[in-house]
Amino acid sequence: MAVKDRDRFSTTTRIKLLGEQTAARVYRSQTKRQARRSRLTGRAALLALVVCTLVVALAYPIRQYVSQRAEIADLQREKAQAAERVEKLRDLKARWQDDAYAEQQIRQRLHYVLPGETGFVVVDPDAARQSRTDFGAADRPWYANVWDGVDKSDASDR
Repeated sequence: MAVKDRDRFSTTTRIKLLGEQTAARVYRSQTKRQARRSRLTGRAALLALVVCTLVVALAYPIRQYVSQRAEIADLQREKAQAAERVEKLRDLKARWQDDAYAEQQIRQRLHYVLPGETGFVVVDPDAARQSRTDFGAADRPWYANVWDGVDKSDASDR
């Protein structure tokens, strides 16, 4: 037994023991690296590269396709609106071909009367009162008149 105890403390025995421990650590770290590496194989990396390339290559044409489809839908809607307007104008043209309608519109819009009839124009009394009150505008400064005109035009739009 004395020989075994002596071997246990010898330098060669210690070096062998350290070498075995180091080899075990290296082996464990290599297996961990291999486990991490095995998640992403060369095939998976190539597949990811191909998919990314396809996405980049097809992104612009797909965007163009979508925008052109939207433009086509807009043009079809405009075409339907134009067809509807054409139909309304045809109806209006057909109405103007009728002499009774033309006479009615001439009387209404141009205030024409037939010989022997008397034409009357009704004046709005409120408008007459407003025009009479504007005579005092000469006594005020010019910019007050300008703002009053702006206010009146804004009120008439409403």
